Amino acid sequence: MVIRAFQTGDEAAVIALWRRCDLVRPQNDPHKDIARKMKVQPHLFLVGEIDGRVIASAMAGYEGHRGWINYLAVDPEHQRKGYARQIMAEAERLLRLEGCPKINLQVRKTNNAAMTFYRRIGFAEDEVVSMGKRLEKD
Repeated sequence: MVIRAFQTGDEAAVIALWRRCDLVRPQNDPHKDIARKMKVQPHLFLVGEIDGRVIASAMAGYEGHRGWINYLAVDPEHQRKGYARQIMAEAERLLRLEGCPKINLQVRKTNNAAMTFYRRIGFAEDEVVSMGKRLEKD
């Protein structure tokens, strides 16, 4: 898998990937999420390709205190082959270059496979409650 920064021409393929991985939710317009990310640290929005086809993504960010990972996805046809580990390793490498001391991420409570994966690569549950406030309706 070749990992590189997202390019505008990847949008349709990335959104289709997110849909195949059940990451798209009504409250988050994926087109708007991509447009927002392209305004802030676009070099931390990664895609993984095999034979020119997007099969993975990871949207990373760092605001000076914590790094975040969103939209980690691997096409279901390519899961359990190490691609998620590869793209996460690259995201972690890039976040370290930014000076990031810790990465946070959120996983839906019902997504046991994702929680198992993140534990395997060194993540642990923090003693916090995740809270959110919507500032814009998508």
